[in-house]
Amino acid sequence: MPAYTSLNDSELVALLRQGDSLAYTEIYNRYKELLYIFAYRRLRDREEARDLIHELFLSIWNKRSALYLHSTLPAYLYISVRNRVIDIMAHKNLSSRYMQSFENYVASGHNNADHHVRHKELASLINREIDNLPSKMRRVFELSRKEYYTRKQIAEELEISEETVKSHMHVALKILRVKLGSFMSLIFF
Repeated sequence: MPAYTSLNDSELVALLRQGDSLAYTEIYNRYKELLYIFAYRRLRDREEARDLIHELFLSIWNKRSALYLHSTLPAYLYISVRNRVIDIMAHKNLSSRYMQSFENYVASGHNNADHHVRHKELASLINREIDNLPSKMRRVFELSRKEYYTRKQIAEELEISEETVKSHMHVALKILRVKLGSFMSLIFF
């Protein structure tokens, strides 16, 4: 077994491609703090920066066998974080525009019967899609979005780890984004 701390990045990536979890752990430990600082300076949100880094490394692990770098590992990681930050900021801008548009609509007083019918239909669609989630994932989602529990509270309530809670929320939101499309930014964010 090699001393992973003495291996260079290229050697670690080669081992990672073969499924070596210790090489993955070494890469994570080597870069997580620097990447977190990089993300936090741009996002100014600790939890969002932590989530971004967690999702980046989860993605790297999931795609490990196909990981071929065209540059150095640090360059790849920083570019990945930068791109994810750009995506988050673009999503925030889009959500902000949707919310502003919605607030303007509500402020204009267009509360007619047609609006209420569409609202009920949308609520029904959303609830139906939430009900179609796997039971544990649905419970995690409902505790988070309907009862406003924190990850820690959900983990304690369901006797699972906070990482499992986070994973369930990530997958649930991904499923709902696909099913509900552009309505998601108005509903949950």
